[in-house]
Amino acid sequence: MNDRNALIQPDRGQQAIALHLVDKTTLPDFLKSLNAGQRASIAAQKFEGGGYEYAIVPDGDGWFAVSGVANVNNLSSWCLAKLADVLPGGTYRRVGGPVGGPVGRALHGWVTGQYRFDRYRKDAKETEPRILLTAEVALIEAALAEAAAVLMVRDLVNTPAEDMGPAQMEAEARALAKTYHAEIHVVSGDLLERDYPMVHAVGRAAARSHAPRLIEMEWGDPKHPRVAIVGKGVCFDSGGLDIKPSSGMALMKKDMGGAAHALALAGLIMTLGLKIRLHVLVPAVENAISGNAFRPGDILRARNGLSVEVTNTDAEGRLVLGDALVRACELNPELVIDFATLTGAARVALGPDLPAMFARKDATADQLLAAGLERDDACWRLPLFEGYREYLKSDVADLQNSPANGFAGASVAALFLDRFVSDGVDWAHFDTFAWRPAAKPGRPKGGDALGLRAVWGLLKARYA
Repeated sequence: MNDRNALIQPDRGQQAIALHLVDKTTLPDFLKSLNAGQRASIAAQKFEGGGYEYAIVPDGDGWFAVSGVANVNNLSSWCLAKLADVLPGGTYRRVGGPVGGPVGRALHGWVTGQYRFDRYRKDAKETEPRILLTAEVALIEAALAEAAAVLMVRDLVNTPAEDMGPAQMEAEARALAKTYHAEIHVVSGDLLERDYPMVHAVGRAAARSHAPRLIEMEWGDPKHPRVAIVGKGVCFDSGGLDIKPSSGMALMKKDMGGAAHALALAGLIMTLGLKIRLHVLVPAVENAISGNAFRPGDILRARNGLSVEVTNTDAEGRLVLGDALVRACELNPELVIDFATLTGAARVALGPDLPAMFARKDATADQLLAAGLERDDACWRLPLFEGYREYLKSDVADLQNSPANGFAGASVAALFLDRFVSDGVDWAHFDTFAWRPAAKPGRPKGGDALGLRAVWGLLKARYA
């Protein structure tokens, strides 16, 4: 499927297959409207109107589809996603209005439900798209843009590290910058050592082809409010000299999931022309092992002058983010948001589906929580608890990067990042998994955007 933008089209009365949506409450009346043969066909398919159930029903020389949803008057983002995956290719229209019933946020799942990552499959086949017609023309552009951002995250995260290293991450950023006429600046290799010393330290052990870099992009009217989006771009994480076991490395191609979120969100912002001065920062590194790898016990000097004792080289993401957050704050942003696949502790606390969200301001946290619920992209707030700052104390430096006690790991990592965000800056941090270990309708197993749509909802509410 090459043109995802064609999957949702304005309804101008084109020929289309009828799509009926029912719930448990409306199913009995729907069945009464059918003839005996059609009712028998539905019964034979064991269709009872439950969520994600569907049936194909004969209708003269043709057929129509019926699908169960939780509530026909309040469609979720995902209620049509399974249909978009399993129905035959063709053009569909929801029946229920003069030109087609409303589908609203379910447009999102119609597109994401047709996602495939088949870049490396010899047996990959082009499938006939399922096109949905809608009279809600004003929603189409935004729905397609949101879906495109989510699918970009999936593509970037699913791509293995050899093909998505720091250089390829830079290429993705440059492609975005070219498309939207954004400014881009990249510092790479040993040139990082002076201005971004923690990025350099973490990435210096990688092969030259995977040399570290700090990617910086700006877009929009300088008179508009400045918003910085920062993404952790650890393109592969071996753990460094505190090496991970093989099982721990198995998914480490996804450790650049934060950067994928940042770039995809930037594309969404620029596509829809949000009135902000956008500043994107991605520290892109590979945490590798070689003779010049940074070591446990090393003391690094961050961009803002703080000294950091390295107590664990596998807590590298917070180091590279530290330098990037300092740079973001130097330009006096109104809002800073970072995405990072930062801690296993967040996954233990919240599981794979809920990104942990930290925010300095209650109002910002409340907006993010509400926007996530509105878009079926829920997040959960965890505390920046002042009492845990003492865990970051070091005997030989201003702070350490990874306390050994194992307590409140996600909050302590967020408190570490907080030391690199200027006082008074409105800042939110997402500790996201960027991965789905099991498939759900519209959300296949593999890389995924978790928290992106919640942040987009906040930005749209504030700056549209």
